[in-house]
Amino acid sequence: MSLFTPNTTPIFLKEDSDTSQQIARLKELHEQATGKLKDDIARELSLVSYGEVGEKNIAFELKNSGMPMVIIHDLRLEFEELSAQIDYVVVTRKLIFFIECKNLYGNIDIDDQGNFVRSYPWNGRTVKEGIYSPITQNQRHLEVLKQIGRSNRNNALTKTLYDKSFEDFHKSVVVLANPKTVLNAKSAPKEVKDQVIRADQLIAYLKNAEKRSKEMGSNDKRMRSLAEGLLTLHRPIQTDYVQKFEDLISQQTATIIKAEPVQPLAAAKQPAIEPVVEPLPLAALAANDELVSKLKDFRLKQSRAENIKAYCVFTDKQMQDLLNKMPKTADELLGVTGFGPVKVEKYGAAIIDLLK
Repeated sequence: MSLFTPNTTPIFLKEDSDTSQQIARLKELHEQATGKLKDDIARELSLVSYGEVGEKNIAFELKNSGMPMVIIHDLRLEFEELSAQIDYVVVTRKLIFFIECKNLYGNIDIDDQGNFVRSYPWNGRTVKEGIYSPITQNQRHLEVLKQIGRSNRNNALTKTLYDKSFEDFHKSVVVLANPKTVLNAKSAPKEVKDQVIRADQLIAYLKNAEKRSKEMGSNDKRMRSLAEGLLTLHRPIQTDYVQKFEDLISQQTATIIKAEPVQPLAAAKQPAIEPVVEPLPLAALAANDELVSKLKDFRLKQSRAENIKAYCVFTDKQMQDLLNKMPKTADELLGVTGFGPVKVEKYGAAIIDLLK
């Protein structure tokens, strides 16, 4: 029977993502851009490339696992107003793993409350900062899938049975893909400690979870069928995050051409005029009093929690740019004045929720 046939070949049902194409386009745009726009594209390119390296590290581990499994890379789910971007879904004979890849710079400590703290060297000193829990992030991804599954059940009984068995089959795991990252989870609660591992521990983790599971193992056909069913739920994102840089380059070029008047041959050529971003009018700010109040309240609470000045979270000028651009994703938030990769990772999810 196929249930007992030794199959040690992992299958990638979906291996591609749009990351490689995005990186290639960003490199082309970086050559064309000038000034601050060139720096912004370089920052975006660095962030995307770093994430791609982490995902490739996990792909390497999975391909060399020697385990029967079906893998989906970069699965995006939608249900009503909810969405989830899952780095890897791994379907094994008994379980389905949702893998959140984190290629973080620095070391990670998890305290007895399950809080994540990252430390890294910066300008001759060690910086420590809290980061948004990747476990919480991954649990939200699982919740989207759970809601999709519930919506396909016809009555209260089948919905209840589905809810009770969901966690038996679906497992969340956070993988730290940077091989230089040191993970200190000695004080972490067991349920948190069991969900965070380094990339070189991934295969042992999957094998141990399979061994401990009391569920019945499926055959190759069933395993693939489950993965194919998940893949039918994939909803590719429609937003092109590189397009914004292409538009800005076009605007920059048009502004430079318009700003260069015709000069007599003997006269010195005037420098090109950089485009100016107009600040949000005060009237517009007044119309968003409630949102401004929420942003300020968030800033105050964060500053007190971290024992820092409020402007270190974000300044009034940066808040004005937030209201101008109204970012809906972490990538868009990186385009807001004063929001680099570290700050976006730290505050991004909460700020985007407020803006929504």
